[in-house]
Amino acid sequence: MRLLERMRKEWFMIGIVLVIAGAKLEPSIGVNGGPLKPEITVSYIAVSTIFFNSGLSLKTEELTSALVHIRLHLFIQIFTLAFFPATIWLFLQLLSITPINEWLLKGLQTVGCMPPPVSSAVILTKAVGGNEGIIITPLLLLLFLGSSSSVPFTSIFSQLFMTVVVPLIIGQIVRRYIKDWLERTKPPFGAISSSVLLMIIYTTFCGTFSNPNIDLDKFSLVVVLFIIFSIQLSFMLLTFIFSTRNNSGFTPADTVAIIFCSTHKSLTLGIPMLKIVFAGHEHLSLISVPLLIYHPVQILLGSVLVPTIKSWMVSRQKGVKLTRPTV
Repeated sequence: MRLLERMRKEWFMIGIVLVIAGAKLEPSIGVNGGPLKPEITVSYIAVSTIFFNSGLSLKTEELTSALVHIRLHLFIQIFTLAFFPATIWLFLQLLSITPINEWLLKGLQTVGCMPPPVSSAVILTKAVGGNEGIIITPLLLLLFLGSSSSVPFTSIFSQLFMTVVVPLIIGQIVRRYIKDWLERTKPPFGAISSSVLLMIIYTTFCGTFSNPNIDLDKFSLVVVLFIIFSIQLSFMLLTFIFSTRNNSGFTPADTVAIIFCSTHKSLTLGIPMLKIVFAGHEHLSLISVPLLIYHPVQILLGSVLVPTIKSWMVSRQKGVKLTRPTV
């Protein structure tokens, strides 16, 4: 019973393994021109569905109230969109002289450019009792990633607009009219996006396994896994040190939001972004691998660290109350 409960909870992780295995067994189904027609069903319909779903589930009223914490959001955005990718880029200059697969290294760079997730970082922040310090800017990140792609910038921008921005806006407009119904029924937005994402991952790996020239060595995979663990732990420690300095001005709850939201990366938004930016690229699946690894690692590390961080936050908040002068 406990095993079934665990499997039900981790169905998406199990789904990723199954769709990659399925792509390995019969890649012809999900390749361009195959029965699934991913050049249409994935590139346009699936990606648009995910962002329409995001627009429908995005509570604009909560985002507006969250903008009060300008300093907190500024820190998270600068760390996520500037410091994170720049640091990864410098690190990869050193790794470029190693025998690690170059496409996995490019994948690490794209991980650095991804926005934080709407789901896991917020869930872990809530589990501790912190603030939801997060503003997602997928369009800006896609434009940033576009500079490293062989696809023309104008083509990237137009597809971004049609499959990301337009569905997001339509989702927000529709939400205004059915807001009460959404609040009452609470549709499974996360499960819907995750299911569509599995289809995108499946077709991505179908393209890989159908190409005999692509080979992924185990050494590179193990090294990248170790690097991802090291990056997450180092950046979580770094954000903790930055946000707990005496003159930082952040509360313990703010620190919790900073730790999770600054270091976590979105798989749900990331894979569709890569699908657009690296459209038709034969090594797309290899570039996607680091992000597919990063996702479960961030959830695993986050879950392990939640009790420790919660204990720290409670003790700090008690300390603040004790030091306040009584009237």
